[in-house]
Amino acid sequence: MQRFMKLTLLLICAILSSAVFANSDKEIDHLLDFVEHTECSYVRNGAKHNGPEARAHIQKKYDYYADDIKSAEDFIAYSASKSLISGSKYTIVCPDQEIQFSADWLLGELKQYRSLLKTNKK
Repeated sequence: MQRFMKLTLLLICAILSSAVFANSDKEIDHLLDFVEHTECSYVRNGAKHNGPEARAHIQKKYDYYADDIKSAEDFIAYSASKSLISGSKYTIVCPDQEIQFSADWLLGELKQYRSLLKTNKK
């Protein structure tokens, strides 16, 4: 009986884990699309990059760190917030807005995306 309970618990954990990862993948895909289609500039090490350029760079870092990334927040921290070489934080320059750190910008978008998903589930 105890063995059955352990196996059942492992199965439940596996199912929940795969659901969390699937949700994280959707969130990360959304953030990559958000970066690609923005009218803002992504500034890395003093150089401005448009959305498609920024996405390509972030995608490379995401692919490199994929084993360490378990959530959209991990994705932002590992792939889209600072330079590994210089340690400089990436910034975002948007028309008619103050410059902001990319981590804050992406976390804000993630919050909006999650809120929208919750609203649509109701």
